[in-house]
Amino acid sequence: MAKIPIALQLYSVREDCARDLPGTLQAVAAMGYAGVEFAGYHGRDAAELRRMLDDLGLKVAGTHLHVDALVGDELERTIEFNRALGNTFLICAGLPKERCTSRAAYREAAGLFNQAAERAAAADMRVGFHNHMREFEPLDGELPWDTFFGAAKPQVVMQVDTGNALAGGQEPVELLERYPGRATTVHLKEHAGDGRAVVIGEGDVRWNDVFRLCETTGGTQWYIVEQESYAHPPLECVRMCLDNLRKMGK
Repeated sequence: MAKIPIALQLYSVREDCARDLPGTLQAVAAMGYAGVEFAGYHGRDAAELRRMLDDLGLKVAGTHLHVDALVGDELERTIEFNRALGNTFLICAGLPKERCTSRAAYREAAGLFNQAAERAAAADMRVGFHNHMREFEPLDGELPWDTFFGAAKPQVVMQVDTGNALAGGQEPVELLERYPGRATTVHLKEHAGDGRAVVIGEGDVRWNDVFRLCETTGGTQWYIVEQESYAHPPLECVRMCLDNLRKMGK
């Protein structure tokens, strides 16, 4: 079985990127990351970003977008930008509050994603949804995550964020078991129930079970490290995350 490559969600080092994007990308590549996932472009166009990545041997594992970027004419602009960037994963970072008020709202959102996924497929791209915590707060007796993905077509990527899931009271291993083949890209994020700022390998995530499922039934193509709590400078944290993943055989 081929190893799943490891990318970095650049939101993890957003302040470094804002100060010095070329230097930050160089540091990320030097650590050994195979790719990056964007969360904003720091004033660069797609061609410039792609040149930076190509020069460093980095791939694009995805980009995080507002849901409006997947609707109407905006989707065509999103596709055009990401075609030039060399990206195939268009991931909604989270739904705005007005789309999260009821099960009906989540089903309506899933319909929007289904339409976007169909249009993106013509450009060989995938559309997906990334979880925070509120998707695991029951609405009318059902988890919003289940409402959404019960209505979303199989081609809609389920980007499980392990740390966010645990913070919301949901065991990510159970998500991966419940939705085989849907977790095409997975955010590897640590979580500590006692509130400590921890890097991967220092908290409560059942990493061996996560990896086993991603590498057998999950259909996972990218592991994406994301760090949002910092006991050390951000670049040091993401280096530690990758080092610990290597020690786990990843």
